[in-house]
Amino acid sequence: MNVDIEKVASAPSPPPPPPSPSPHPNTKEMKLATHDAADLSDSTDLHSPTIPPDDEVEEDFIPPDGGLAAWSQVFAACLINMLAWGYPAAFGVYQLYYRDTLQLPEAQVSWIGSLQVFLAFALCIFSGRLADAGYIKSTIIAGTFLVVFGTFMTSLCKEYWQIFLAQGLCTGLGLGVIFMPPLSVVNSYFKRKKALALAISATGTGFGSVIFPAVIQYLIPKVGFAWAVRCAGFVALGISVVSVVLLRPVLKPRRSGPVFEWEAFREGPYLLFTLGAFLFFWALFFGSFFINAFARNIVGFSTTDSVQLLLITNGMSVVARPITGYLADNYIGPINMHAFQMFLLGCMFFFWLAVDSATGLYVFAIFLGFAMGAAQGVFGGALASLLKDPRKMGTRFGMVCTLSAFSSLAGPPTAGAIIDRSNGSYTWACVWAGTVVVMASFTIMSARIAVTGFKLVVKI
Repeated sequence: MNVDIEKVASAPSPPPPPPSPSPHPNTKEMKLATHDAADLSDSTDLHSPTIPPDDEVEEDFIPPDGGLAAWSQVFAACLINMLAWGYPAAFGVYQLYYRDTLQLPEAQVSWIGSLQVFLAFALCIFSGRLADAGYIKSTIIAGTFLVVFGTFMTSLCKEYWQIFLAQGLCTGLGLGVIFMPPLSVVNSYFKRKKALALAISATGTGFGSVIFPAVIQYLIPKVGFAWAVRCAGFVALGISVVSVVLLRPVLKPRRSGPVFEWEAFREGPYLLFTLGAFLFFWALFFGSFFINAFARNIVGFSTTDSVQLLLITNGMSVVARPITGYLADNYIGPINMHAFQMFLLGCMFFFWLAVDSATGLYVFAIFLGFAMGAAQGVFGGALASLLKDPRKMGTRFGMVCTLSAFSSLAGPPTAGAIIDRSNGSYTWACVWAGTVVVMASFTIMSARIAVTGFKLVVKI
C-alpha cells in the first residue's frame, strides 16, 4: 500500500481530549510545583547543608604523590613539626637552667617538660577530630596564640609554680592543638610516597630541636633569660604564620562521627599499634631530656658543651627521618621500618651504659640522635598503613597520641626518680629505657603480624 506522506503530514491533527475531572482540583498546580522544586534542587539548594552525609561523600580527589602543591603541604607540616616537637625538645636546656637557678631535684623540674609533652599528645584527639571536620587553619591559629602567649609569660616567671603553669600548661595546650591538622593534610596528598612525605615533614622536629635550644642557650648570656625566651616566641609565631598561609586541605570534611572511636580497638592491629606507641613514648624522651645532664654531671662537660650534645642528637634526627621514609616506601614498608628502628633505639639506650668519656659521648650522641629520628620518622606512616579510610587519619592518630600522652607524662619523671634514687647514677635509667623500647618494637611488629600472618618480610 502506497502512502502519500505529504497528505498525511498536511492533515490536521485531532484536538486533544478534554481533561478528566479530578477529585483534587489543584493536582496540576501541585505537579508544577513539584517539577519546579525538583529543578531548584538540581541547580541550587539554599537550605541543604554544604557538606553531604559521610556515606554519600565521593572522595574523587586523586593524591598527586608529588608536585608543587603536594610538597608545599609537606613543607607547611615540617614547619609545624618544627614548633610542635622541636620546642619541647629544647627542654633539656631549660632543665639545666631551672635546676641551677631554682635549686630543685631533677624529677621535680622534669614535670614541667613532661606536662608540656603530655598536653601536646593528649589534645591530639580533639585537634585531630577538628582537622577531619575541616577546621584546620582555625585550629592552628588558636594553638599558635597559646604557644606564643605561654612563651612570653614564661619569660616573666620567677617561681616554680608560675613556670609550671605558663610553660607546662599554657604552651603545652597550644602545642597539642597545632600538631595534628597538618598531618591530615599531608596524608591526603600522598599515597605511594606517603611514608616518605610524612617522614620529610617530621624532619621539622629535628630542625626545631636544634633551633630552639640554640636560640635559648646562646642568647641567655647575651640578652638574659627573659629576652632569650621571647625571641623563641617570635620564632614560633613566624613559623606558624607561614604554615597557615601554605596549607591547602583537599578532602571533604567528615563532619559526623565521634571524637573517640571506641570501635577502633576491636581491630587487633590498631590495638597492638596503640599499645606499642604507649610503651615507645614512655621512654623516648629520656635521651633528649637527660643527655646534657649526663654529660655535665657524669663526664664533666661544661654547661655550654653539654648543650652542644643535645644539638648534635637533635640534628642527627634530621638526617635520619627522610632516609627511613624512603626505605620504608620503596623496600620494607613503614610499619616494618618503624619496629626495626625502635629495636635499634632500645639497643642504643643499653649502649649508653658503656659511655664514660667525652669522645665516646660525642660518638654516642650521633648514633642516638639518628636512632631517635629514625624511630619517630615513620611513626605516622606506620599508622597510616593500617588505615583503610584516609578521612579518619586525624581521629585515629589523635587517639594513639592521646593515650600515649599518659606514658610520655610519666616517662621523664620516672627516669629522673630512678636517677635520684641511684644517687645520680644513670645505669638503671638506661636499663629501664632500653627494656621498654625493645618491648615496644616487638608489640609494633605484632601489629603487622596480625595483618599479614607470620611472615618474616612483607610490605604493607
